[in-house]
Amino acid sequence: MGEPRKKRKQYETPRKQWDKRLLEAERKLANTYGLVNKREIRRPMTWLKYKRNQAKSLLALTMDKRMQRQQELISGLTKIGMISGESTLDDVLGLKIEGILEKRLQTMVFRKGLANSVKQARQFITHGHIAINGKRVSSPGYIVPVSEAQAIGWYRKPIKIENEKPAKDLKKEFEEAAGAALASEGAVAESAEGKPESAEPAQNDKEGAP
Repeated sequence: MGEPRKKRKQYETPRKQWDKRLLEAERKLANTYGLVNKREIRRPMTWLKYKRNQAKSLLALTMDKRMQRQQELISGLTKIGMISGESTLDDVLGLKIEGILEKRLQTMVFRKGLANSVKQARQFITHGHIAINGKRVSSPGYIVPVSEAQAIGWYRKPIKIENEKPAKDLKKEFEEAAGAALASEGAVAESAEGKPESAEPAQNDKEGAP
């Protein structure tokens, strides 16, 4: 069980932490999504690895034994918009880190045009200017469920921001950067297949994955 007063590490560390390809891929992800440390990359990677392993173990079962557990897995991922309700276990195996990073509150605030950049979006969130359903949320890494995506807005008084560039240009730049980060994500996934330093991945944590 472990000592309840001591928090366990909730992510896995890559075997080759100083691999040049890995460092470059992590740098691109951090710049694209406004992440401030490696933990914000490795926690969702560990979460994705855990979900993929679940899918693999279910594929090894007979159909009658796996149906309920399969539905629970797909239902949880559908709740945050990672896959659709019609998806299969093969779709779970194809999940990418880019998908979960897109569901972070920080990314969605920028996507909605409430900030000029992902870094500014992070600043607004940590300073308490962003709310969901009128309730202030100060965690940039909060994974926004589909049911709450349309309820993101300002907390109390809106902040007037002057866009340095048109909204379409900002969105295009972000999508191009996200595409470059996704192209390098394979390096992160390969290096993340190391020995886990935690028995359980992060779940239901506002700065990690649900």
